[in-house]
Amino acid sequence: MKSKRHDEILQIIKDKDIETQEELAEELKSSGFDVTQATVSRDIKLLKLIKAQGKSGKYKYTLPAADKYNISDKLTSILKNSILHVENVDKFVVVKTISGSAAAAAEALDTLDLDDIAGTIAGDNTFFILVRRIEKAEEIVSKLRKMINE
Repeated sequence: MKSKRHDEILQIIKDKDIETQEELAEELKSSGFDVTQATVSRDIKLLKLIKAQGKSGKYKYTLPAADKYNISDKLTSILKNSILHVENVDKFVVVKTISGSAAAAAEALDTLDLDDIAGTIAGDNTFFILVRRIEKAEEIVSKLRKMINE
């Protein structure tokens, strides 16, 4: 539940200018999370969120610039170290991973926000990516193959 809440927090601060912990708590509540201000405060600390000046001149929660790249590198590393084989079948990309890592790899891929991915479904050592267009499936297969062969 905590990781889903953290994912939601990151999405909220990406989409909206959140100035206070109370605003963030309200956004989380409207997304179905039952949180207190103390929980939000701990989440902000764990996610290492900072306040930075937004375009409007007001301060808002955001990730530190260095962490944005660090998170992306970590997610890429998860994919690179767990994927064994990738192929596409129509609008699906089938990804074989080492045993027990399909869910983590699928979550890493979801977090990278690649275009045209409708969603992922993970088992123990395989996950499926549903893509909106066949051409995009081929492109994702190519990107993932390149990533695991580097």
